[in-house]
Amino acid sequence: MTTVTESVDPAQERLRRWRLVLGGDAADGTGCALSGQDAAMDGALTALYGRGDGIKGRGGRERSAGLGASAPSVARWLGDIRTYFPSSVVQVMQRDAIDRLGLSALLLEPEMLEAVEADVHLVGTLLSLNKAMPETTKETARAVVRKVVEDLEKRLATRTRATLSGALDRSARINRPRHHDIDWNRTIAANLKHYLPEYGTIVPERLIGYGRASQSVKKEVVLCIDQSGSMAASVVYASVFGAVLASMRSIDTRLVVFDTAVVDLTDQLDDPVDVLFGTQLGGGTDINRALAYCQSQITRPAETVVVLISDLYEGGIRDEMLKRVAAMKASGVQFVTLLALSDEGAPAYDREHAAALAALGAPAFACTPDLFPDIMAAAIEKRPLPIPDTE
Repeated sequence: MTTVTESVDPAQERLRRWRLVLGGDAADGTGCALSGQDAAMDGALTALYGRGDGIKGRGGRERSAGLGASAPSVARWLGDIRTYFPSSVVQVMQRDAIDRLGLSALLLEPEMLEAVEADVHLVGTLLSLNKAMPETTKETARAVVRKVVEDLEKRLATRTRATLSGALDRSARINRPRHHDIDWNRTIAANLKHYLPEYGTIVPERLIGYGRASQSVKKEVVLCIDQSGSMAASVVYASVFGAVLASMRSIDTRLVVFDTAVVDLTDQLDDPVDVLFGTQLGGGTDINRALAYCQSQITRPAETVVVLISDLYEGGIRDEMLKRVAAMKASGVQFVTLLALSDEGAPAYDREHAAALAALGAPAFACTPDLFPDIMAAAIEKRPLPIPDTE
């Protein structure tokens, strides 16, 4: 039996793909006609990306993007793209539809939410619409958000707990360890001067080990999260990580969100969905005020890690902000500045403020969710941070 792949003419397939990319206007030059599923895919793409600058469609008319004003037509379109494209492409197209065609308001309708492909960016959009959301939609919206949060927890929780548990064990080093708690690499390095060449061995005078993290609190972590609109994905990931950290008895976790006001959501950390719906994306930024609050909550500075997640566009008092960071570091706090906690890379950010923080020994950089456990482990152990290349 001849397979589909064997029957496709490569030259014709290239023309087909170019035809889908160019949209079929008279100037596309392919001369390729679409039918069946290809024509349906073309219609779904045209509805979103049809408008061009000066591009004319058939009959000299300007092509125009649009899904119609009604929820049913958008719901049908959402169903179409899920049929024709893989999930990763569907998520991008949904994002573009919201940005290009102003479909945010339609997400306030439950039937629309049930039709979309849920991801971190959709959660950010829903959170920004939270205050405008009618009661009939909130239950559906929470279900959508919870699905995304649960998927993220499955992906991130196990490795985060394992990585940080190891870091907590290593950070609790003792000088009289039991045999199975001896850190042999550090013990050997500390006793090289006691090497006995005639016996070909080292006689250690000082053992270095690490105690196992007990049920008591070993470290305190403060997540201080900028909830301005550009930080939506970071807010989602930080809330999930906050819940994971809060589940570890050896870490006392506090989660603070801010714009021009400061809100402590620590009491809701057992459910990251509650945390997310307690945020208010958008508005101004007062990092100094947020750090002032965080600083007031620190009781054991030498055992505390403060993680500021912000693009550093400060609307408050810049010099006071920097003095506050310097004071926390001088007291023994491990201070970490993340420009973003997402898969999107470094966002637009205030480079002057980032340079000023770096001069204080708190370099600012973007961090992916997969790297975050390693960043936290290094901070807990007071090692240099594994800073990725942000260029």
